[in-house]
Amino acid sequence: MLSQKINKAINEQINAELYSAYLYLSIMSYFESISLSGFSNWMKIQVQEELSHAEKFIDYMHERNGKLELKPISAPSKSWETPLEAMKATLAHEESVTSLINELVSLAVSEKDYATQNFLQWYVNEQVEEEANVSQIVEQLKLIEKTKGGIFMLDRELAKRVYISPTTEN
Repeated sequence: MLSQKINKAINEQINAELYSAYLYLSIMSYFESISLSGFSNWMKIQVQEELSHAEKFIDYMHERNGKLELKPISAPSKSWETPLEAMKATLAHEESVTSLINELVSLAVSEKDYATQNFLQWYVNEQVEEEANVSQIVEQLKLIEKTKGGIFMLDRELAKRVYISPTTEN
């Protein structure tokens, strides 16, 4: 069974994961509005991943007899000046989520909740991957920021991304 502190923190993390999906839907829509369907595809897959992260937390709560308490999701930003600014916002958000996961791990350690510590290691590893992927796109956009052909080529590359459910990985 989850302690009250862990239960509350996981509920907050579920809200954060759902907010992430909401934010990425907004960024996806921004990319569609400027005819960057590859960037939009990349974000659509981010939405799917964030929803699966929330679902994984919910499943864990049920396994541990936790109590799910869904809360309102804040409205995300709606527009960005450039694709680079949108991806920088994505990177800053992923860094924020990493901090939240790290805080959860610290709480699990202080509560001596070894099962939750073990469960959270997947998210620790996932956040390393998330930050690296977004950071690479940010750096590529910095290199090609002023060249429309470069953005077009990156858009075509991002269009190739496909969703892989975390339940089928490894």
